Amino acid sequence: MLKSFEHVGMTVGDMDRTVDFYCGLLGLSLVLRKTMANGMQVAFLDAGGGMLEVFAPPGSASRAVDVPDDTAGVRHLTFNFDNVEETFARLEQAGVEIKERPRFAVHSEMLNKIAFVRDPDGIIVELAERSQNRQG
Repeated sequence: MLKSFEHVGMTVGDMDRTVDFYCGLLGLSLVLRKTMANGMQVAFLDAGGGMLEVFAPPGSASRAVDVPDDTAGVRHLTFNFDNVEETFARLEQAGVEIKERPRFAVHSEMLNKIAFVRDPDGIIVELAERSQNRQG
């Protein structure tokens, strides 16, 4: 029987930079960080309803490439915030790369406002604010 969502694994170029972004700017919590025998760094970042498992290979990694509309793959990571406008303003002031400024969501049954930024490796991160009827 399914209990919950556990984690998504992703590769990044620099672990320090990634932890600073996801924990320092977005508010995730660092649960575990270690270096494996082959030099690969790994960390688990708790987002409240699941985690990111982050891998940083020795010697960095290439920048992420967006998944084209007609190609299978993960398009973005989405995190739920109390206030998208405030979160976006804080990220913009910190110099985070902007993809799309805050706007009302097309799927208003689920989400009120959304915005899109890129993490330090170019991975698209959606900032979401739930609609009043979907707070849970």
